[in-house]
Amino acid sequence: MKWEKYRGRDVIPMWVADMDFAAAPCIVQELQRRTAHGVFGYTQTPDELPEVIVSALRAEHRWRIEPGWLVFLPSLVVGLNAVCRAFAAERESILTAVPIYPPFLSAPEYAGRKCIRVPLAESDGLWVWDMEALEHALTPDSRMLLLCNPHNPTGRVWSRVELEALGEFCLRHDLVLVSDEIHCGLVLDSDKEHLPAASLDPAIAARTVTLMSASKTFNLPALGCAFAVVSNPELRARLKRTMAGIVHHVGAMGLFATLAAYRDGRDWRLALVEYLRGNRALVEDSIPRLPGLKVFHPQATYLAWLDARELPGGDALGRFEEAGVGLYDGASFGAPGFLRLNFACPRALLKEALARMRRAVRT
Repeated sequence: MKWEKYRGRDVIPMWVADMDFAAAPCIVQELQRRTAHGVFGYTQTPDELPEVIVSALRAEHRWRIEPGWLVFLPSLVVGLNAVCRAFAAERESILTAVPIYPPFLSAPEYAGRKCIRVPLAESDGLWVWDMEALEHALTPDSRMLLLCNPHNPTGRVWSRVELEALGEFCLRHDLVLVSDEIHCGLVLDSDKEHLPAASLDPAIAARTVTLMSASKTFNLPALGCAFAVVSNPELRARLKRTMAGIVHHVGAMGLFATLAAYRDGRDWRLALVEYLRGNRALVEDSIPRLPGLKVFHPQATYLAWLDARELPGGDALGRFEEAGVGLYDGASFGAPGFLRLNFACPRALLKEALARMRRAVRT
């Protein structure tokens, strides 16, 4: 999908959020073992998988969960659409902050719910929650807050103070907090750590639904496996009722790839993060040299958020496409004038893309 968009054109695709790296050998080997079996029938969740996920979350994030809290999903986007139906009625409101991953904006609308967009604020080069604006945006029919943690597209790793403020806001206003934590394995700043929103406090956990997947960290999006972590049995039951008869079970390849990733993939992930740090440094060194462009420091993810509003001539997306670099239009994230650049690719390719961007703004 990433490369087919520009088939027949000399355009380096740096838009959609998947990586140009082969999956970890442990995952490839597990899938080869499964395909050698030769039978691809209906598959149950491997007995080992819930415990592997429990162990991984405890080891990586000091988050203690129970296997029974897991609800498996065929993708995280399916999860976003399911929670909008499960925790808000038609014409009720769902809050989120922009810029944001586009399905956060489309999922409420597909479900017939109202999406209230609250702009994040920029402070000293970082994007932060504007809690005053969030309070003002609240309506009597608001039922849920959608959070992206770490944040796509700005790359923020939300601090404990920020997450506690959001949790307290949800407690005070009786909102369900849905936290998309799909990028949690991709924290790049060595002095930052991912804090699951539901790990902060039992009261916050009781109203939180956490959506996770190995797909971003281990480059498995096409295999289709995600899961929700829901400690509150009432919320878990509501989610399952909403999914019943509509959301299909996860396929075998996704289940076993996820098992291998969380069980055996830690060393590969650490090597990936180190490589991505080098790519990030290259982007942060190059983009500020380009007239009219500003890059925000991504504390996590492999996505760089660019402010192109001062680029002369307008139509930054088209200009860079003409120069041979395909970026993601910030308008899809609720932020016209911005661009998202995916730097999860071989460094030589990234250097070529940045050189093309440099030529584009200097001609």
